[in-house]
Amino acid sequence: MLQAYHIPVLAEESIQGMNLFAGADVVDATFGGGGHSGLILEKIPEGRLFAFDQDVDAVVNIPDDKHLYFIRHNFRYIKNFMQYFGVADVDAIFADLGVSSHDFDVPERGFSFRFDGKLDMRMNQNARTDAAYVINEYTEEKLEQVFRLFGEIKNARQLAAVICRHRSETPIKTTTQLKEIAGTCAPRAIENKYLAQVFQALRIEVNDEMDALQEFLQASLQLLKPGGRLVILTYHSLEDRLCKNFMKTGNFEGKEDKDFYGNLNTPFRMVNRKVITPGEEELKSNSRSRSAKLRIAEKI
Repeated sequence: MLQAYHIPVLAEESIQGMNLFAGADVVDATFGGGGHSGLILEKIPEGRLFAFDQDVDAVVNIPDDKHLYFIRHNFRYIKNFMQYFGVADVDAIFADLGVSSHDFDVPERGFSFRFDGKLDMRMNQNARTDAAYVINEYTEEKLEQVFRLFGEIKNARQLAAVICRHRSETPIKTTTQLKEIAGTCAPRAIENKYLAQVFQALRIEVNDEMDALQEFLQASLQLLKPGGRLVILTYHSLEDRLCKNFMKTGNFEGKEDKDFYGNLNTPFRMVNRKVITPGEEELKSNSRSRSAKLRIAEKI
């Protein structure tokens, strides 16, 4: 039985965007609570679903379905595992890049500043580097870079200096310690937003999220059949910019390459001209959907 990790975001729009049919081969790159996977399986009674998730907590959500192949690894290895299963290409690839509400609500995972817990933030609990290591062992310059690049924090230099000053006296091991230290650098009236940016930056660094996303997108392009769909839910500007640029131009910088006649050379056709966002009804019932953006592209 599936656990209620979270209500799947933009579920109907995501399923429609994949353009599924009975015998389709599909990848759900972010299985999580299994919400989107369950809906995909309903649409492919004669097909196969290859579901990825590196989080051991996701294993309890695997349904008893012979059409599902669960792979407990990071989605950056999608091409390797498709080769392992003898799959040359697939009809649709889906990814929900948001952190599940389950992870945010478990204090010992350390993803949220709402609870007191260990500074962990590892999606893969077997990984060596956790948030405590980043905070206590990175140089001041490297910490500044992490906060500036992945949290888009304007006073990243000040924040890094304050953290280094505190850790020289006492190691920073808990979310509450970091919250109190970072809070001294937060601009008035936006303390929670600032802390969310701090924790986001750490989470991205700990899990190497941006590099993993780029590897996944490049592999997805190679795996999709002509006419196959790439459907991605994003939640913050860094990942959304990467996905938008890649889907529109085939590269991460968004550089447009045009032919002699001025036509854009791109491996994808954008299915939705404008990004799809949740409506008012979904926003009321699902807090995870507040910053969600759905992008759909078809391989040419």
